[in-house]
Amino acid sequence: CLYNSILAILTARVNVGIVNGKEAKPHSRPYMVSIQNNFVHICGGFLISDEFVMTAAHCWNGYPKILSVVVGAHDLRNSEISYRVEVKSYIPHPYHTICSRQNDIMLLRLQEKVKLNNYVNWISLPKEGDVNGDTLCSVAGWGRLRTDGIPSNRLMEANTTTINHEECQHKWGPKYFASQMICGDSGGPLVCGNTAVGVTSFGSVIRCNAPEQPTVYTKISAYLPWIHQIIRNIK
Repeated sequence: CLYNSILAILTARVNVGIVNGKEAKPHSRPYMVSIQNNFVHICGGFLISDEFVMTAAHCWNGYPKILSVVVGAHDLRNSEISYRVEVKSYIPHPYHTICSRQNDIMLLRLQEKVKLNNYVNWISLPKEGDVNGDTLCSVAGWGRLRTDGIPSNRLMEANTTTINHEECQHKWGPKYFASQMICGDSGGPLVCGNTAVGVTSFGSVIRCNAPEQPTVYTKISAYLPWIHQIIRNIK
């Protein structure tokens, strides 16, 4: 359990970076948000409505329980367009624990609804179903450009190809649960077409973008009933 706790915290830092990527066109991904602790970026996340952000539950592990979200950002050093919103409530999946890689998904309800425009908008979620292997998708985020590199203040992006469940099961063994997870070869929130299909969960702590241990994403479609129930029940 201690080992897994350390791993969860380390992957929160490792996987927010984009390895072998390029700088995104400014504000081309208006759903992206920077989740911050004491004004320091710790994880990426994305808007799924004008009031909710989705991210990984492990991003809350090992940090103080008060985080903030920056929306409309491209370069985190420039706040001309972006602005900060406080988090009103934290809703990690009830069956996620710090010692588990399963159910690694969390919703953040914002203190106020964001103003939607060309720089701030949400992304669609899948309606149902799975993502096939060898599907070309993309990832984006702020953070390290290589395993031991310096962080990037500008939003980076990269293409990534999903890996079929059998191959990922072979590489990760019992840590991989096909019903809850998707396997890919880079870090960050996973977007296929115009739909967010995955949330970065874990990867190699030794080397980012490692083919022998590809990044694993929480499969959003597996949690749609839970997500919709929370959003419907807000007061």
